[in-house]
Amino acid sequence: MEPIRHPTSKEDIVLKVSRGHFATGHSHINYYIDVTAQKFCLSEARKVALELAKEYKMDTLIDTILCLDGTEVIAACMASEMTKAGYMNINQHTDMNVVTPERTVGSQLIFRENTAPLITGKNVLILMASVSTGYTAKSAIEAVAYYGGNTVGIASIFATIDRLGGLPVTSLFNPHDLPDYQSHDATACPLCKAGQKLDALVNSFGYSKL
Repeated sequence: MEPIRHPTSKEDIVLKVSRGHFATGHSHINYYIDVTAQKFCLSEARKVALELAKEYKMDTLIDTILCLDGTEVIAACMASEMTKAGYMNINQHTDMNVVTPERTVGSQLIFRENTAPLITGKNVLILMASVSTGYTAKSAIEAVAYYGGNTVGIASIFATIDRLGGLPVTSLFNPHDLPDYQSHDATACPLCKAGQKLDALVNSFGYSKL
């Protein structure tokens, strides 16, 4: 299941995809989007960070970037870009936190006593690899609110929605880049109904072939 390089409008950022039948924790999808390089390679992460930071530098106060899906490298690059001196950089010369939540067995997001202060009373940007059903992003918004923080936006590499809970979702890529992208509830998946077997189980760590 080798991903192919999919052409997009962003020449310097590659979108790698595999077409097939995949199951996530919340849905069945017909594309697996491989963002391994963007998450773990510094040069690729920096490219993503610079693009996403453009959306927030001028008018969004951010104290903390909350990292989901292994996006810590991108977050660190974003924080560096958004806090340096520059024309109309609203966060310049300020400090910015980069934090990853802990997950309980029931997939709830929690923060310990030492990390909760990075959320409480802070303006929080949620950073994800992808936003499809919105289920994970919604749980992050709820966790931020529970700990007394204020979510100011959601940023991701790929997203199928542009707003969630009244908040903007900023992404580098969307279904316009993959016009036939599909996401379905597992009980209403047309690929399953057509008898097409699953190719792999996928999550933020990658995929496991079946």
